[in-house]
Amino acid sequence: MATSTNTKTASFNPKRFCSIQKPKPKPLPENISGERAELIVRNRNKWANGTTLHYYFFDKKTDGTMVEYEDDTKEWKTWIGTKAQMDVLRKAFRMWAAVGIGLKFKEVTNRKDAEIRIGFMDGDGSWSYIGRDILEEDEDPRTMNFGWNIAVRDQHNGIGTALHEIGHTLGFPHEHQNPFAGIVWNKAAVYKALAAPPNEWSKEETDNNIVNKISQREVNGSTWDPDSIMHYPFEKGLIKKPEEYADKDLEPLGGLSPLDIEYALSFYPAQNIKKDIRINEMTSYAIDVKNCEQQNYIFKPLKTKKYTIQTIGELDTVIVLNEKTGRELKYIAANDNSGTDNNALICKHLSKGKTYVIKIKLYYKKQNAKTALMIS
Repeated sequence: MATSTNTKTASFNPKRFCSIQKPKPKPLPENISGERAELIVRNRNKWANGTTLHYYFFDKKTDGTMVEYEDDTKEWKTWIGTKAQMDVLRKAFRMWAAVGIGLKFKEVTNRKDAEIRIGFMDGDGSWSYIGRDILEEDEDPRTMNFGWNIAVRDQHNGIGTALHEIGHTLGFPHEHQNPFAGIVWNKAAVYKALAAPPNEWSKEETDNNIVNKISQREVNGSTWDPDSIMHYPFEKGLIKKPEEYADKDLEPLGGLSPLDIEYALSFYPAQNIKKDIRINEMTSYAIDVKNCEQQNYIFKPLKTKKYTIQTIGELDTVIVLNEKTGRELKYIAANDNSGTDNNALICKHLSKGKTYVIKIKLYYKKQNAKTALMIS
């Protein structure tokens, strides 16, 4: 699977594509390269395993956008979808959960409780931000949109679109932009096809979503999966190489492919390798995990006060602080120190009698490096 940003999803009749939403790039310092850079780039948009992602459908009459046209006319475009469209999304979330990944999905009715906020603005394309980029603040509260009716029986324009956009929200890019795919485009034909309805993309949009290759650092392994849910279908004439697709359509099978599932489970295993560790204040605990692994810590404060939670040593990681409420975890804060010389650090008031779960997702540390977590 490859990675993406604002995403419009494809189909042959008509060919509608997903366009990736890209926040400001997060360049790494020039002195960071090799394995460290590769692991940071590959992992930093992914969620801490065990996260519950809450999704919300816009439902107020004021949820929408006033669109201005070239003839100076205006039209109100709602973000509210039909029950049939929302049911397609609900089914798609269940399908991703059913493969056994270590993430959960829960629908909520309060947008303030949601990380994923879903709109159905007709004509605005189908798209999603990538992974944890949905937490970035933006003037547009949507993190995902569906710009055509997905309540249709179509493997690409229907449930396939929903699965594809959720894939982006999980942190997965476009597979056809995989640098190991070996795709050589007939660029003139691609630009012409995507400039036409229903996409009407500029050259820049086509480059961002189709032509440009993703960095090898972002790709897990060297396998290209033309059947991935993250892969667009392409009609003949758009691809020069591989030669088998030069004179025929490239049509993914539809649904989640075996490699999609394998790739998702590699980032989000059903169970973490390491058991949760109970910790106390003013004691250091070794972060004894390998690169790309996760360790969870359980903390029960003896006093209500402001606590500092921080890593010690040279490592690239994200810390995620959650409060345990019944069987669920409520997100409180996170800090990602990857690509810096700083330690990951969270300062928050925590309450006596409550239980907190601290998740550390390790991107990179040198072999045998001494690293630890401490609460003070």
